[in-house]
Amino acid sequence: MLATSPGGLHIRPCYPHSSHFSLSARCKLSLSSNCPRFSTSQKSSKFRSLSLLLSRRKYSERFSVRASATGPEVSEPVLSDALPSFPQPVSVKIPFGDRQILVETGHMGRQASGAVTVTDGETIIYTSVCLADVPSEPSDFFPLNVNYQERFSAAGRTSGGFFKREGRTKDHEVLVCRLIDRPLRPTLIKGFYHETQILSWVLSYDGLHFPDALAVTAAGIAVALSEVPNSKVIAGVRVGLVGDKFIVNPTTQEMEDSQLDLLLAGSDDAILMIEDAVREISNEVKALVEMCASRKLFMEAFKIISMRCLKKILLLKFYEIAGEELVKVLQIKNKIPRRKALSSLEEKVLTILSEKGYVSKDETVGIVETIPDLLEDEDEDEEVVVDGEVDEGDVHIKPKSRKSTPMLFSEVDVKLVFKEVTSKFLRRRIVEGGRRSDGRFADGIRPISSRCGLLPRAHGSALFTRGETQSLAVITLGDKQMAQRIDNLESDDEVKRFYLQYSFPPSSVGEVGRIGAPSRREIGHGTLAERALEPVLPSDNDFPYTIRVESTITESNGSSSMASVCGGCLALQDAGVPIKCSIAGVAMGMVLDTDEFGGDGTPLILSDITGSEDASGDMDFKVAGNEDGITAFQMDIKVGGITLPVMKKALQQAKDGRRHILAEMLKCSPPPSNSLSKHAPLIHIMKVKPEKINLIIGSGGKKVKSIIEETGVEAIDTEDDGTVKITAKDLSSLEKSKAIISNLTMVPTVGDIYRNCEIKSIAPYGVFVEIAPGREGLCHISELSSNWLAKAEDVVKVGDLVDVKLIEVNDKGQLRLSRKALLPEADAENPPVKLPTGDPTKDAAASDKLVGSPKPKGSSSEDTVLPHKKVKVFKRPASPAKDRPYSNKDRTKKSSGKAVSSQ
Repeated sequence: MLATSPGGLHIRPCYPHSSHFSLSARCKLSLSSNCPRFSTSQKSSKFRSLSLLLSRRKYSERFSVRASATGPEVSEPVLSDALPSFPQPVSVKIPFGDRQILVETGHMGRQASGAVTVTDGETIIYTSVCLADVPSEPSDFFPLNVNYQERFSAAGRTSGGFFKREGRTKDHEVLVCRLIDRPLRPTLIKGFYHETQILSWVLSYDGLHFPDALAVTAAGIAVALSEVPNSKVIAGVRVGLVGDKFIVNPTTQEMEDSQLDLLLAGSDDAILMIEDAVREISNEVKALVEMCASRKLFMEAFKIISMRCLKKILLLKFYEIAGEELVKVLQIKNKIPRRKALSSLEEKVLTILSEKGYVSKDETVGIVETIPDLLEDEDEDEEVVVDGEVDEGDVHIKPKSRKSTPMLFSEVDVKLVFKEVTSKFLRRRIVEGGRRSDGRFADGIRPISSRCGLLPRAHGSALFTRGETQSLAVITLGDKQMAQRIDNLESDDEVKRFYLQYSFPPSSVGEVGRIGAPSRREIGHGTLAERALEPVLPSDNDFPYTIRVESTITESNGSSSMASVCGGCLALQDAGVPIKCSIAGVAMGMVLDTDEFGGDGTPLILSDITGSEDASGDMDFKVAGNEDGITAFQMDIKVGGITLPVMKKALQQAKDGRRHILAEMLKCSPPPSNSLSKHAPLIHIMKVKPEKINLIIGSGGKKVKSIIEETGVEAIDTEDDGTVKITAKDLSSLEKSKAIISNLTMVPTVGDIYRNCEIKSIAPYGVFVEIAPGREGLCHISELSSNWLAKAEDVVKVGDLVDVKLIEVNDKGQLRLSRKALLPEADAENPPVKLPTGDPTKDAAASDKLVGSPKPKGSSSEDTVLPHKKVKVFKRPASPAKDRPYSNKDRTKKSSGKAVSSQ
């Protein structure tokens, strides 16, 4: 635990080994000749290379920090056989919207650095924080790893897959991991490289209280209670909008009526993910931290040494070696040439500073002026006297310059400084010169071009290019069998009819890398683009297709997720999807401390940032929407917080950027076709009486299977409310299946006469006659002839065409026919012959619809499909197999019946 006092600096020792240096209140540094990682060409040199941080292998054994002489001595650890002492359990209640959550620590996970259990209703999150005993090698990022998992047992169920245990991280769990990581990372102290892991598990879920925002809050509390040094307490909340009222942390029931779903993470004095509505939570957490937090490992001594010794020396040498050349390299506009020039310059600096060594032109003077205290030598008390000031009897010692010795630095230290200096040069150029690396002003948008229909066999395609960022978006349309199944805490029956999949191959940045499962970054970017486009999609009633969007990044120099939004929107229009309006996205950046580079201190907002501006800037704010509103946004920041005025300015500048991009998208050449592709499947929707559904399915699905095989359609979906959806590749097969289903579900009337009907089969008790395609009735042997028959084969055979009359319809809908009633010898009291009154088209379907174009204006939603109830899906098998069973593979959420499929 680090504490300051008037007497000096007191530091808790992190390692129980002997020290190679001591730190006093004057920050006077004495270096031992056997201190590790000190490499010079001459042993007598007084200048040594000191790493920014400790080596894992060496410093863990030989490096420690002790208290100053002015402070109380810190004793060495004492081994004891006594039982380990754990902190006392503590339970507190913290406000969480209009209710309170229960936070408990000391009950579970007592060996972790920090562990909490947070309860909201009957939803319980357990989160632990642990850190490695030995620091990792220095790098340009904090070694933080976050894992979030929703245990199926939390909802009293198991996985719907083959393996009945939790497997790889699901997409929505990856998103929660990113939600935890992004707000926490800016609050962690730089220079602390102990690998840190946050584990968060959903142990109980009541279906009413969301676990994601609770997990962000739990992680913030656990980090605050742990030894990990952090600057702020983080908490997460969800905000909904019901009517005109904002609701903090709404329940799942309240969110059903909400027009907004906004997840926020912040602290008590700044915004870390858009909003500062978490101040009350943060203040309560601070009180808990003061009560039972672990001692923080701030490592202040290492930071002081790094700043005053190595970093300033290294910066001076770096500027001398490569300062002017770096300025020229950063003025190269194109990404690849600039990247190659930077790599070459970095290699040059590494060779000089880590292998050959470099002596500054005025090293002694420069260093003494910069860090005089650190270079003061206690062992030399010689007095240097200038000529003309010597008293009689004094010894006149003329000043003599010391011979400078080349210094060597570690490769990691040089790379860290190279990155820092490059970032500062870019920021300075933007603030001072008012121009960015590619010549744009702060609100400038890169040149945009786009074209559609470049892939002839795809259902829809678009290539969107903005500067050096390019997205190839491809649309695939299908039926419910193509929908994405989601296995979550609530059920395994939920499906998504729209999903966007984002891929970022290494070739997009001209590099070599692995190709495999999507990374967390790819999942996050794809979900953001998906949420941006989803609000403008038509309803399932108007466009009953499952829609898949593939966004492949073929070039990347920043804002690739927003390019996926623009390209995906154009591809949807090219596929004939009747979207409500066009959507565009833009990524915003920021330079916060402009006064550091001669500015007035006002944060500088950048539009359409490039990759280098993202890496060197303080914010990455992605905003998607149309000219009037926002459909999705996400903010990642690298500073402690951002205020509402800065947010307002960024949002207004993003709105101007979207308007410009939307105008450029209208210039797409060739433009979107706005019509269904000839290669896309056709979906026909018809409505029959609910009690007729079983006639279409048949016993064990035999009837619908025969319809699929006979007509060649892809699939037939049925629902409890009488909705029938036919999916086919061509119009002829669709019309055949439509006619069969219409005839099957028509309502026949007793007395109807059917001419030239084929005898399909013969039984001992009669024959089965097909009065319409797919619709058969029984003509009993007594109704075949006026005379007595021993068997039906005496007068008819299979395949004969006969005229029959409908004489009865029983309670099961089965038809009884008579041939005898139409014979000349029939009773004269028989009613006259009349044509069938059952109109298959009129009686079978209350309405039908062939989907392939936008719904005509003025048409009612009742003319298409009612909300889903029980769904049954029948799909054509890959090869004919009459006895092949059907299995359910597509049920909508909360469906009440089973679906049948051939796959």
